[in-house]
Amino acid sequence: MKRRWFLATGLVSAGCSVLPTQPYQQRRDWPLLPKREAVLTPRRGGPVLLIRTMTAGPGLDARGIQWLRPDGSLNVDYYEQWASQPAQAMEEGLRQWLRDSGLFAGVVAPGSRANPDLVLETELTALAADPKAGTARASLTLLLLEPRGETARVRLQSAITAEAPLAGAEVGAIVAALRQAAETALRKAETALSGALIPIKGHPG
Repeated sequence: MKRRWFLATGLVSAGCSVLPTQPYQQRRDWPLLPKREAVLTPRRGGPVLLIRTMTAGPGLDARGIQWLRPDGSLNVDYYEQWASQPAQAMEEGLRQWLRDSGLFAGVVAPGSRANPDLVLETELTALAADPKAGTARASLTLLLLEPRGETARVRLQSAITAEAPLAGAEVGAIVAALRQAAETALRKAETALSGALIPIKGHPG
């Protein structure tokens, strides 16, 4: 019996010794949150804007940083990821960006007791780099509504796309370019919303 036990133990040990070992790779979290450089005073007498929760387009519910492979397929990295879900970070960035824009008397989030004059619905539709083309892209859709009792008037419906040059194929360069594209997308969103702020009942234009 002992002889059989030692033989079995030796076989198990020999089997374990030939299993390949893989080096440990730690996940890294990268912040995305875009910020506006200039902070302007809230617009006195201007409208109050409610920004609803930004939805994530297909494939953008993952935190992994995305880029296109040479064959055009999408790579979602498992070890290099955003610190928070991209649509969540972009929503927070958009809300703070518009607070600092001076276009509105106030910018609020869902759950606020404020009675908004305008409601903004958004979706993040793209946030990926294309090393082959040397660019990074961020895309949003905007739907600006003016509540009127049980109905709402559409004030703006727009698709925003922004690109930034990619300095290299390494992750650090991809992250930097995606951040720049995200900031440009928010800047374009501000411009689009500014053009839609024609006089609203109860507020000067």
